[in-house]
Amino acid sequence: MATDVAQRRAAERIEAVCRDAEDASSLRVAVLDLVRAVCPFDAYTWLLTDPETSVGAAPYAEVPCFSELPTLIRLRYASRFHRWTTVRGATSVHLPDHLPPRGQRDVDWCSFVSGYGVSDIATVVFRDRFGCWGWLDLWRNERTGRFDEAEVGLLSAVCESVTSGLRRCQANTFTRPAEPMNLSGPAVLRLSPMLDVLEMTPQTREYLTALIPPAPGQSPVPASAYNVSAQLLAVEAGVDDHPPLARVHVRGGRWVTVRAARFGQPGAASSDIAVTLEETSPSERAEIFARSHGMTAREREVLALLVTGADTREIGARMFVSDHTVQDHLKSIFAKTDCHSRPAVVSRALGVRLPGQLPKGPLRQG
Repeated sequence: MATDVAQRRAAERIEAVCRDAEDASSLRVAVLDLVRAVCPFDAYTWLLTDPETSVGAAPYAEVPCFSELPTLIRLRYASRFHRWTTVRGATSVHLPDHLPPRGQRDVDWCSFVSGYGVSDIATVVFRDRFGCWGWLDLWRNERTGRFDEAEVGLLSAVCESVTSGLRRCQANTFTRPAEPMNLSGPAVLRLSPMLDVLEMTPQTREYLTALIPPAPGQSPVPASAYNVSAQLLAVEAGVDDHPPLARVHVRGGRWVTVRAARFGQPGAASSDIAVTLEETSPSERAEIFARSHGMTAREREVLALLVTGADTREIGARMFVSDHTVQDHLKSIFAKTDCHSRPAVVSRALGVRLPGQLPKGPLRQG
């Protein structure tokens, strides 16, 4: 294993990457390369998450069970054990110590990955007071050995830097001009209760391609649809209570909302699952914008009113605070977003181009 000096140097380089990376994709690639040099692993999954729901999307992964990806995702969400929604910082587990009785192994996440030779998993959760920004699973087989205390310590030591870097990269997406996308209205994907793809509307392929661009000649992988559907199953089973919804940055300044619901009666285990994909609404987009820029709860409330066209007096009346307090909140919002006017903040939050004067009433997303 790596020396203490090598691990300290790796931690310093990871912190530098997290300060300088402009997007989450390049950050993940660079961090994994640096971690692998001092903390070897055989496979990995790193998902960005909706900061409010903690539901995964935008995966970056290399796993030996790719052909069974729906099963892997479904069992990961269904398991209470070692779930990213309960893990704090970094931790590791030796899977043979946690295998259930043989009769239950066909529906257990630990048993499933153990069947592919995985013996140890280290999990790092990137969460701060503004939300959950992602989680990383590192897999090892018996030949590579167990994660030791020093390796888990390294992952813990860089967790805060990576979290800040991911949040900053998400904030960066709002500074880029919104690129036109060939997405016409919402798309629907129909999955079985086991997450098999049954059918989709014609425009679904365009959405899936925008979310995870496939290699030439290959079909897009509906990983985001698998994740929200698995979360729906987890909610129905009482494993977790976050809604089955994820808002995902696609390119430029565009965001897509992916959500899952049952066909027919809610909670009917035999019913198929409907996954809808549509461009993120202005209010949902503003919420992600606020969280990614580290706004407090009160600042998020001011922003939510600001994007409706409310002026200082109206905002103060709705929040039961003075005009002076509203102005203080606005100054803080300007500083955190590097904007110098209300129209500039609204333009970035909603992805619209506004005239010089902020109009009254709801604004349409461009």
